[in-house]
Amino acid sequence: MRQEWSPEDVVACWTLMDGDWDLVADKSGPTRLGFGLMLKFFEIEAQFPEFIEEFPQPAVEYVAGLVTVPAAELAKYDLAGAKRHRKQIREALGFRPSTVADEERLTEWLSTEVCPVELVEDRQREALLVQCRVERIEPPGRTRVETVLVAARNRWERAFCTPTIERLGDVGTARLLALVTEDNEDGAALLASLKRDPGAVGLDSLLTEITKLNDVRKLELPEGLFADCSEKMVAAWRARAIKMYPSDFRDTAEDVRITLLAALCSSRQAEITDALVELLVALVHKINARAERRVEKQLTAELKKVRG
Repeated sequence: MRQEWSPEDVVACWTLMDGDWDLVADKSGPTRLGFGLMLKFFEIEAQFPEFIEEFPQPAVEYVAGLVTVPAAELAKYDLAGAKRHRKQIREALGFRPSTVADEERLTEWLSTEVCPVELVEDRQREALLVQCRVERIEPPGRTRVETVLVAARNRWERAFCTPTIERLGDVGTARLLALVTEDNEDGAALLASLKRDPGAVGLDSLLTEITKLNDVRKLELPEGLFADCSEKMVAAWRARAIKMYPSDFRDTAEDVRITLLAALCSSRQAEITDALVELLVALVHKINARAERRVEKQLTAELKKVRG
C-alpha cells in the first residue's frame, strides 16, 4: 500500500459508501475506525494489512473524520485479533480464504503462464495478487505468497532446464559441468574470458577473440539449443550466469547449473562471432587510414623539396 495520497485520491478510494455504513453501524470507538480502514484497505489491495502502520496517514485522518472517532484511537485497535472482522469483510465483498489446493493451483498457473514471460519478481507477485482478486480469493499470508512464488519459479526453472539438458546430451552436459569443477583452471579461465569484452581495436584483440571462439566451440554445443525460447528469457539466464563464479555454479542444482552454463556459452559464442566481424571491419578501416596517412606524408614531403 502506497503511503503518499493526494486529497482527491483519498476521497475517491477511502470514502465509506452506503453498504459500508451498514457494516460499521454496530461498531464504536477504535473498533469502528479500525474496521472502516480495514474494509477500504481490502477493497483497494484485495488483502488485509498485517500492521497498523500500513494504513496511510491521510486515509486514517480522513476515515476518522467520517466515523467521528479520533485518529489516535486507531492504536487501540487489535488488528491481529480481528478475525471476526476479516470474515465479515470477506463475506460482504464476496471473497473467501485461500486453501492449500488454491496455492497449488496458483503455483502451477504462475509456473506455466507468468514465469516464462515475466522475469521480474515484483511483477510475478503482482500477477499473483491480481489473479487472486479475479478469482475472489484472499491471498495467503505474505510468507505463503513468497513460498508460492519460489515454488513456481523452481517449477518453471525445472521445466526450462529439462529440454535444454536433453538437447545437450550426456557428452554436452559433461563438458559444461567440467568447466566449474574444482581445480579446473582451464575451465575457470575460459569462463573468465567469456565475461570480458574484446577491448580496443587491434591485431591483439582480434587474435584473443579468435582464441576465445575456438575454445568455446570445443564444447560443441548443438545448433538451436534455445531455438524455441524467447531471447528475453535466454538473456536473463545469461545475465544471471555472467555474474557467477565457478563456486557459485557449484552451489546451484545440477540442472540449473548446466542450463546457466549453456546459456552463457551459447550466447557468448554468437556474440563473439559478431564481435569478430566488427573487429575485422574496424581493423581494415584502421589499416586503410594508416596507409592513407603514410601516402599523404610522403606526398607532402615531395612537395616540400626545392630543386638545387
